[in-house]
Amino acid sequence: MNAGTAPATAFSLPARRFSVTPLIELAVLLAAVAVAIGTYMVVSHTGRPEGLISPGVVALLLVANLVPGVALMMLLGRRIARRRAANSPVGGEGRLHVRLVALFSVVAAVPMVLVTIAASLLFQYGVQFWYSDRARGVFENATTLTRASYNQILQRWEEATVTMATDVSRELQDRPIDDPRFGAFLFQQTYFRSLSEALLFQVSPRGELQTLAFVNPYDLDLARQVSADAVGQLRRGQRSVVTVTGDRIQTVTQLPGSARVYLYAARVTDPKEMTTQTERAEAALANYRALLARARVLQIRFNAALLLLSLLIVGVAVWIALAVADRLVRPVGELVDAARRVERGDLSARVAETKERDEVGTLANTFNRMTERLEEQNTALVTANAQLDSRRALIEAVMSGVSAGVISIAPDRTIRLINSSAETLLALPEPPVGKPLATVAPELAALLDGPAREAIVQISAGGEARTLAVRIARDGTGPILTFDDITQQLLDQRRAAWSDVARRIAHEIKNPLTPIQLAAERLQRRYGNKIEAGDTTFARLTETIVRQVGDLRRMVDEFSSFARMPKPVFREESLVDIARNTVFLHEVAHAGVRFSIVHDDPGPTLVCDRRQIGQALTNIVKNAVEAIEATGSSNGAVTMTIAEEGPRAIVTVADTGVGLPVERDRIVEPYMTTRARGTGLGLAIVKKIVEEHCGTITFADRPEGGTLVTMTFDMAMLAALDGRDDNHADGDGGGIAALTRNRTA
Repeated sequence: MNAGTAPATAFSLPARRFSVTPLIELAVLLAAVAVAIGTYMVVSHTGRPEGLISPGVVALLLVANLVPGVALMMLLGRRIARRRAANSPVGGEGRLHVRLVALFSVVAAVPMVLVTIAASLLFQYGVQFWYSDRARGVFENATTLTRASYNQILQRWEEATVTMATDVSRELQDRPIDDPRFGAFLFQQTYFRSLSEALLFQVSPRGELQTLAFVNPYDLDLARQVSADAVGQLRRGQRSVVTVTGDRIQTVTQLPGSARVYLYAARVTDPKEMTTQTERAEAALANYRALLARARVLQIRFNAALLLLSLLIVGVAVWIALAVADRLVRPVGELVDAARRVERGDLSARVAETKERDEVGTLANTFNRMTERLEEQNTALVTANAQLDSRRALIEAVMSGVSAGVISIAPDRTIRLINSSAETLLALPEPPVGKPLATVAPELAALLDGPAREAIVQISAGGEARTLAVRIARDGTGPILTFDDITQQLLDQRRAAWSDVARRIAHEIKNPLTPIQLAAERLQRRYGNKIEAGDTTFARLTETIVRQVGDLRRMVDEFSSFARMPKPVFREESLVDIARNTVFLHEVAHAGVRFSIVHDDPGPTLVCDRRQIGQALTNIVKNAVEAIEATGSSNGAVTMTIAEEGPRAIVTVADTGVGLPVERDRIVEPYMTTRARGTGLGLAIVKKIVEEHCGTITFADRPEGGTLVTMTFDMAMLAALDGRDDNHADGDGGGIAALTRNRTA
C-alpha cells in the first residue's frame, strides 16, 4: 500500500442497486410521448365525437399523462442537480440534490394528483348532467324519422316505375311497339301512376341510346336525362337506379324479358317540400352536435389546464428542492474537498472544526481523527512497502539471470511464480502463472507427493525428451522447484564412457590378434602337407581361427573408429558424386537390389569431409541392404534422393526392407543393435559424422513399407568452415561440437 491508494480503499463506496441512465431517461420520454399519442387516439376515437368522454376515462388519461410528466420533471431536476454538482467545487454526482428533488417532487405530486383527479371528476359529472343520452336520443330519433320518410318517397316512385316496366313488357308481347295503341297504353301507364314523363329506349352494342317510345309533356330532351352510369349499374344486375335531379325524382329500370330495352320515368315534385323537413331535422341535430363538440373541447381544455397546472406545481417544487439542496450541500463542501486531498495522497488534510455540535460538526471532528490515524499508519506502510519492493526487485533480478528453471508453487499446487528459463526448458507456449502444476508439468507435480528433495525426471517438452535434475525446497508458503537440463550432459558422458570402453577394448584385443593369426597361418604352411588327404579337421580348424581373427580385427577397427574418429577436413564437394561412389560399391556386391539416385542437375555442393560423408552414406545404404535381405528376398529397392531447399541440403535414403525395430528411439546409441553379428556402432558413427557436419538425422517408416532415413545439413554454416585442414580442425573441434550441440538443443 502507498500514499496514493490507501485513501481510495478506505473511502470506497458500495455499489448502487439502481442507477438512472440516459436509457431510462429516454425510455421515460418515449413513454410520455406514447401516452400523449395514445391519449390523442383515445380522445379522437372514444365514443361519439359529439358527446362527452366518460369521466373515468378522462381521469385515467389525466393520471397517465401526469405520471410520466412528473417523472420527466424529476429527471430534469436530477440532471440539473448533477450538472450543478459537477460545476461546483464539491463535484460528484449530486446525489443529495437528486434525493431532495425526488422528495419534494413526491411530496408535491401525491396530493396534487389526488386534487387533480377530484377536480376533473367534479367538473365532468357536472357537465354530463346537461348532455345526457336521453336528450341526444330525442334529436337523433327525429332526424331518423325524417330520413325514413324521405326514403319512403323515393321508394314509392321507384316501385311505380318497376311495376310499369312489367306491364309494358307484357303489352309488347301482345302488340308491336309501332302499333298506335301501344303509344296510348304507355301514356295511360304514365298518367295512372302519377308519373310526369316516361321514355322507352334501347342501347346498341356501341353504347348508343335509341328512343322507342316516350311520353314528354314538358318537352324535354329525355335522352339527356339518362346517364351512362345508370345503364351500367343495370347491366351489372341492379334492379333500378333512382336519382334526384333538381325538381325531379328519376328512375331507370330494365324491361323484363329484354336484354337491351330500358324504361325511364320521372316525377316532378316541389324540392322545398322534400327537403324542408329533412333540413330542419338535420339542422337541429347539427346544432346539438356542435353543442356537444364544444362540450368535449371544454372538457379537454379543462383537464389540459389541470395537467399543466399540476406540472407547474411539480416544477416549482423541483426548483425549491434545488435551492434547498444548494444551501444544505455547502457545509459538506469542506469535507468533500478534504476527502479528495486524502484521495490524492495528502493525509495532512484537515477541516475546520465548527462550534455547532450537530451531525456536520461531529462528522468533521471524526474526519480529522481518521486522517491523523491514516497518516501514521501510511508512514509505516510506505516504509515496509519500500523494503518489500527492494527485496522483490532483487529476487526478480536473480531469477531472470540464472540459467536454471525456478517455479514457486502455492499451497493449492498452482504456479505462483516462474522465471524465463523454466518456461524455455518446459517449452511453454504461454505464461502458466495461476495454472495447476499438474496440467503444466505432471512429472514435476508427481515429485511433490513424496518426501524426496532431489530427483532426476524425464519429461517431454515440445516433442523432445529432456532429462531434468530437480531440487525441491519446502517452506511455509509452498514448495519451490529448481531444475537444470542435463540431457546433453548425460549424452556427452555416455559418449565419453563408450569411447573409453571402445579404446580399451581395441587396445586389449588388437595386440594378441596378430600373433594368433600368424601362428594359425604358420601351422597351415608347416603341417598342412603332412595331414592325411582325407582328414580335413586340421584345415577347417586353422581356417576358422584365421576367419574369426579377421572378424575380430574388423570389430576392433570399428571400435577404434568410434573411439578416435579423425577430425573432418572441410572442402567443397559434390553430394551427387559422393552418392554415386557409395551406390556403385553396393551395386557390384548386391546385384538383386535396385539402386537409384534422384537429384536435380547439376545437384547441390556441400562443404564437408568427403571420406566421412561417404562413410556415413555407406553405413546407411549397408543397413538398407541388410533390411531388404531380412525380408527373406534378395530383390528390393534402395532410393537415394538429394535435394537443396534454401540454405539446407537434404539427403533421403528409402528402402523396401523390414522397417524400423521396436527400439527405434535407441538405434543411434553405441552398441545398440538388432542383428546377431552387428556391433551397434554403425549408426552411432553416422550420427557423430552428421552432427560434426552441422546436421541432423531422423528415421521414419516408409508409407509403402521400409524405412526413410533423412539427413539435413546447414549449408550456410558449413560454408564458413571451407578450407580448414587437419590442424585447423583439431583446434576447432570443440567449437564445431559446441555448435552442433546448440543446433541439436
